[in-house]
This record gives sequence, structure tokens and C-alpha cells, in this order.
Amino acid sequence: MLRDVRHEPYWLARPQRPAARTPVAGRLTADLVVVGAGLSGLWTALRTKERRPDLDVVLLEGDRIANAASGRNGGFVASSITHGYVNGVERWPIEFSTLYRMGLANFEGIAETISRYGIDCDFARTGELDVATEAYQVPGLRAHVDLLQPYGVDLTALSADEVQAKVASPTYLGAIADPNVGLVDPANLAWGLARAAESLGVRIFEGSPVISIQRAGAGLAVGTHDAVIRTPRVALTTAAHAPLLRRIRAYVIPVFDHVVVTAPLPAEVLAELRWQGREGVGDSANQFHYYRLTSDDRILWGGYDAVYQRGERPGSALERDDFLTARLVQHLHDTFPAVAEVPLEYAWAGAIDTCARFSAFWGQAFSGQLAYVAGYTGLGVGASRFGADVLIDLLLGESTERTRLQMVNSRPVPFPPEPARQVVIDLTRRSIAAADAAEGRRNLWLRTLDRLGLGFDS
Repeated sequence: MLRDVRHEPYWLARPQRPAARTPVAGRLTADLVVVGAGLSGLWTALRTKERRPDLDVVLLEGDRIANAASGRNGGFVASSITHGYVNGVERWPIEFSTLYRMGLANFEGIAETISRYGIDCDFARTGELDVATEAYQVPGLRAHVDLLQPYGVDLTALSADEVQAKVASPTYLGAIADPNVGLVDPANLAWGLARAAESLGVRIFEGSPVISIQRAGAGLAVGTHDAVIRTPRVALTTAAHAPLLRRIRAYVIPVFDHVVVTAPLPAEVLAELRWQGREGVGDSANQFHYYRLTSDDRILWGGYDAVYQRGERPGSALERDDFLTARLVQHLHDTFPAVAEVPLEYAWAGAIDTCARFSAFWGQAFSGQLAYVAGYTGLGVGASRFGADVLIDLLLGESTERTRLQMVNSRPVPFPPEPARQVVIDLTRRSIAAADAAEGRRNLWLRTLDRLGLGFDS
């Protein structure tokens, strides 16, 4: 199945990929420099110009737009800004109703932006199914619905027959349906946001890795190999890349997530799967899969293993692992036997900026002249717009409902330093796999992490 596969992201391997913009050179000035042109940086640049058209904004990308996580994900646009509703309730129960409301508003803001700027990114409000594939998972899904009902979260529990009527798989025993999730072509979204930002006057430079940020008089100097940009404000949005601020290293690790994409499904296979609503799907194990149909009727299938190796960053050899990819393919065929004869065409991996609370966190440096956001842990396609607005609030010194959130004013638990970090993560991965093999029963190590607010899954 892997013999003829293309080891590159499906989203990026298309002729409509725009040509790279020129690198920055010389000495420039700007009112704001945004470092990193993934979705987080693109939203920051665009939202800054929408909120403050008078500001001169420069956006610097070390490689090409969407080449890292923003073009390597599954394209799920969740309304949750807390990496799932249950994670939000467990960490911020007092303010979760506010976080839920803000997440829905953020979701609508994404849809409105796509419409207003005419971004052709196949955005669709498909909803998502969280499916149970083992009997022990079914009560857990029902418990989630009961937990979230007092907060007004719009979820529907589905029986095995009801979920099978939506998507046919011999593994499905029940599900939760969440209507407030969309699907998107993430690379086209990123490229469209870049064009929208440029239409408002943002200057974007690719192939311009930032190598230094330091004080310069009353402001900051952002240095690349060929340029220095003087600015009073910097927004740092470099996700899983090596952080330019030492303090971020304690909170974020890059974990590598693998994805495969099939050839377009034959009509008879597509009919057998039903899948008329084209929902995104995720299963309920600790080592979970996420999957969807693309606009040309391929299955994108990812997840399960989340691989960490000391010192590795985006561009690492960890972005190809034929054993892990083959295991993903076997899981795909177990779930949809009808797909077993459909060729695979793409396989890749990308680094996820993971933190101990799974959701974004913010901070400031240089007396508030620099603000950063990191730690989206795989759900940044939607939450990055909210994260950008918080960054802008912080940089402009605006007291808003967002900046008063406990979520915004707290930090994750830091990871231990190396070599203990690698040992702890490896132990946790083995424990997670053991829990899935033991009907979800968590060993002493995982229960300890749960008590510390570090209830890891994949």
C-alpha cells in the first residue's frame, strides 16, 4: 500500500499553491512585527489590520506559508477554544460558559471572514461525530453529554443504529454529534488569509527566519539573516518550532502526528460508507484517530501515535515513519473494510505544539512589548483566531473580557527538563497504550497525572 505513496502533504501538493514571496532585506520599520505565518500569525496580522487599520504590520515566515502545521493538519475547525468542551470544564469550570460562548463567536468569525474575503477553502459546517468503538466507551460518551448539558453545550447522543445511519462502520457502537464543527482545506485557508491580509496593507515576507529579538532604544529589533526590523511591538507565533524565548521551552514540546490520504473513493465504495453528511469523525480511545472526506472524496485519516523525540523539530526525519503509517492504514481498513482496495496516495507527518493543558496559553516579555501564544495541541485551526485576538489585546494594552479570563492569565504545568522529559513522555505513551488495551483502565501513573491536571491522551 505504501510503495507508490507520495510522502508530502496532500494539501500542499497541488498546482494552485502560490509562489513564495520574496525574503525581507535591509532595514525596515513597522508598528507590529508578527513572527510566523502559520494560521496563528496570519490571523494576528489580519485581525490587527481589521481592528487598527492605521498600524503598519510586517509578517515574517521562515519557510513558506502553510508548510508546517498549518498545511499538515486534518482541517477540523472546532468551535471549542479549550481543546474540547470536557477539557474546558475540568480546567476552568467557573468560566466555562463564557469560554463556550466565546468559542461559538470565534467559529462564526471564521466563517464570516472566509465569506467576506471570498476565500476558496471548501469550508463546510459538517459537524463532528465522536464515535465509540469499544463497549466501555459508550457510557463515557453519555457521561460527557450529561456533564456538558448544564452549560448549554449543543450535543446529541446517538445509538449504534443512529450513528451507522450517518456513517457505516462495523466498529461503531454509539456516538456524540457536535454540530459546531466545520471542515476546511487548511492550506487554502492559510493562503487566502495571506491574500486578505495583504489587501489591507500587511507586508508578508517568506524565506525569512527570525534569528534574534532584542531591545533597541525604546523598541525592539527583529533580526533575520538579511534584515533588521525596528518595531515597538512583536507577536510571536512560532508554534512547534524552536522558541525564540527560553521561557517557552519549559511549556511546549513538539510531537509528531502522522496522516494518510487515499485516492478518490469509487462511487460504489462511497455509497457503501453512506457518509452523506460528510461529518468529521474522531474515535474515543486515548490513542485516537481523526478522519474526514476531502472535497474530491478521498479519506484523510490521521492520529493514533503522537511521537516525541528529544531535540526534534519541524523538518525532522520523524516526519516519515513507514511502520507507524502502515499501522494507521491497518486501522483505516479495520474501520472501513470497503476501502481496503483503494490505493493510498499521500502520507506525511507534522509537529504539533503540545502543552500540558492541551489548549493555548499566552505570555509577554520585554516589558509587554512582545506577546506570544503557543500550545494549541492540534486544534489550532479554529482556536488560532481567538488566540490572535488575545495577542492583539495584550500588545495594545487593552483590557477586554478575553484578557480577564483565568485561561488567559494562567500557564500550563511545565514539562520536566531533559533527560527526565523523554523518560516521562515515553512512560506516559506506554501507559496510554496499556489503558486502551485494558478497556480504559488507567494505571497508577496515569491516575497520578490526572490528579495533577495532566490527563494525557494522544
